[in-house]
Amino acid sequence: MTTLVAESIGEFEHQGCRLEYTEYGGGDRVVLLHGQLMPRRMHEPLARVLAAEGYHVYTLDLLGHGRSDKPTDPALYSMWSFGQQVVGLLDHLGVAQAVVGGTSLGANTTLEVAAHAPQRLRGMLIEMPVLDNAVEAGIIAFAPLLFVARAAPIAVSAVRRVAQAVPRRLVPFWSGIALDTFSQEPEPMAAAIHGIFYGRVAPPHHERILIDVPALVVGHPRDPIHPAADAAMLAEELVACRFVEARSVVEWRRRPERLNTETLDFLATCWAAGGLEAAADA
Repeated sequence: MTTLVAESIGEFEHQGCRLEYTEYGGGDRVVLLHGQLMPRRMHEPLARVLAAEGYHVYTLDLLGHGRSDKPTDPALYSMWSFGQQVVGLLDHLGVAQAVVGGTSLGANTTLEVAAHAPQRLRGMLIEMPVLDNAVEAGIIAFAPLLFVARAAPIAVSAVRRVAQAVPRRLVPFWSGIALDTFSQEPEPMAAAIHGIFYGRVAPPHHERILIDVPALVVGHPRDPIHPAADAAMLAEELVACRFVEARSVVEWRRRPERLNTETLDFLATCWAAGGLEAAADA
């Protein structure tokens, strides 16, 4: 049986740019962040599960993604600025603390929030972090996209037109997410990749070992872009962490029950002290 939860779309301005988010349910606060070039809708299934269990969940399109603004200046894109956008969302909502988490880009953004504004975090959900062991794979995966977007933008635009022509109601959910990911505008895509590559990808080791925020880290086996070694290393570095190894790269997408249960157990632990200010805000 599916539990229906309230859903609404909101927006706010951060440093002159418009950012859009979706909120689900009500209760203690959780923010979910998407992967690189992906829309916030990728976390819709998890957000609905968490909301049905009594959490107030927000999924945010970071700058250059989904339905948020897509400027073409690479200087506007960095992990640090993505972290500030999450803090900006919490400020906009009037929320003192939340559990924040995400996948890949969203995982690294969460670490930036923990490095610069740990007092805003009740906990962290980290899936597929991109750290020291992912440098070569990241270059192989994203450098060609940057080159094509700069040198052959017509090719990116052509893929975008084809992807947008497919009605989302006619394809499975995750096929729709893939189509949304392929629906890129060449200049903003190039700017986002450029900005992320030429800034720091994540807080360095000497900052990560100082992060004293409860964390659930999920690593994927046999994932070349998000090596399991990075997730395991992060789990050892963090002061308070539970590490869970996914059974496959797609487990949380195709058979999410086990990892959803791990997440709900973790959230219950994070809010066991009563929810702090968030209980009053909810």
